[in-house]
Amino acid sequence: MRQSLLVIATAFSLCGAAAAQAANAEPFAHPPHPSAQDIAAFSDARIAALKAGLQLKSDQEKNWPALETALRDIAKARIAHLAERRDKAPPAPDSDALGALQRRAQHMVAHAGELDKIAAAAKPLYDSLDEAQKRRFGALVEGAVDPHRGHMGGHHPGHMGGRGPGEFGAGPD
Repeated sequence: MRQSLLVIATAFSLCGAAAAQAANAEPFAHPPHPSAQDIAAFSDARIAALKAGLQLKSDQEKNWPALETALRDIAKARIAHLAERRDKAPPAPDSDALGALQRRAQHMVAHAGELDKIAAAAKPLYDSLDEAQKRRFGALVEGAVDPHRGHMGGHHPGHMGGRGPGEFGAGPD
């Protein structure tokens, strides 16, 4: 238990350190984009926090690798996508509203596919969890899946932590 809390605290500290660094930056300056190495490190920390927070029992451990692999594969895909976006010239702001809508739609379709893969990989593990683990899963998995939306346990519409058991991957983005 104490080790799990230490891992979770460490993961949050890593994420918080980046936020604190950005907060101390020059006001109104755009923070530098995180490197692929930074993104991979934060992803590793979120995955470790998810596993530690679930406090898996020995018979549940066999179901963990599928979820971890899916989360890591999607993190790698996102890193590649960000690298590709950085190599392209950004579109002029407000120059092509229809193009912006189409790009957003493509992003949402890709994100939906990622969530489907994670949900499929997570199902055997989720089905083996007890009720306390399922409650934690809802809050923890969102931070591992989408760090921009993760509030780690906040309950509001559209937030995975506020959904009922079994509803961890459903809903609008």
